[in-house]
Amino acid sequence: MNANTGTDKVVLITGASSGIGAATARRLAADGHRVYLGARRTERLGELTGEITADGGSAAYQRLDVTTADDMRAFVSAARTRFGRVDVMVNNAGVMPLSPLEALKVDEWDRMLDVNVRGLLYGIAAALPVMKEQGGGHVVNIASVGAYEVSPTAAVYCATKFAVRAISEGLRQESAGDIRVSLVSPGVTESELAESISDPSAREAMKTYRSVAIPASAIADAIAYAIGQPAEVDVNEIVVRPAASAQ
Repeated sequence: MNANTGTDKVVLITGASSGIGAATARRLAADGHRVYLGARRTERLGELTGEITADGGSAAYQRLDVTTADDMRAFVSAARTRFGRVDVMVNNAGVMPLSPLEALKVDEWDRMLDVNVRGLLYGIAAALPVMKEQGGGHVVNIASVGAYEVSPTAAVYCATKFAVRAISEGLRQESAGDIRVSLVSPGVTESELAESISDPSAREAMKTYRSVAIPASAIADAIAYAIGQPAEVDVNEIVVRPAASAQ
């Protein structure tokens, strides 16, 4: 089976129940791609899938916990069974419970490592063998401007995003000519990420930081651009910030 170089691709999206994931599902389905959506909140996935199909798009969904390797393998397998192939894996799921290190929120550190790093690795591990068998594919990893800089209360979060950047570059080098790899790093974007912040000082600081934000659709546009390029073009890194942001 040869790699799909056309405009009708099968795109898997993790963390698809809200924010960037949901916006990406809408955009790519509108572009004619078939989207397979994963997240833990299946009620939201059902509503989004219904919205897409009502608009004439092609979508399906499955409950997914990215921190479980078996769940991720089942997600990829189900998408392949449903649509016949896996052209693009968008590793979007992420959490951001910011706090100063001295707050010692170890459980939150573990959660960020599990979702932001292990979840991404499980997505790669599940999709890569399928893409290799097909003769090609595209892995899109969602990082953050936190993959390039560190700020107070965000040390662990930024560490996970530095890891996403490093993993993406390693995969790109190892898969050159076969699997395309894109790293998309949003600046402040409208999403539910900040709702996971339990530390009062970090939550208050984030309100100010997020006073200037871009819509999730802007990140979806960047993802659509990357996967829409000809097979011989590999868009490796895209950083998208609010125009009014200095950070």
